[in-house]
Amino acid sequence: MNPDNGKITIDAEGCKGCGLCVEACKPGLLSLSGRLNHNGYRVAEYAGQGCNGCGLCFYVCPEPGVLTVYKLVAEGAFA
Repeated sequence: MNPDNGKITIDAEGCKGCGLCVEACKPGLLSLSGRLNHNGYRVAEYAGQGCNGCGLCFYVCPEPGVLTVYKLVAEGAFA
């Protein structure tokens, strides 16, 4: 697995379970979980490591603010 260069957070209650982020994630780190949110949707979940910070999942998500991608930088470097 690649070292983490990014991190993803997902607002599970806002997720509609469309799966677009799952398809967009080239490293395959996103999946639809077995649990349901308060609206009855299977929510996207992040594997917890290996993100490269590309942001493709963020760009394809139709729900504003559900996915947040953080690009990690080396200490002392500029983002």
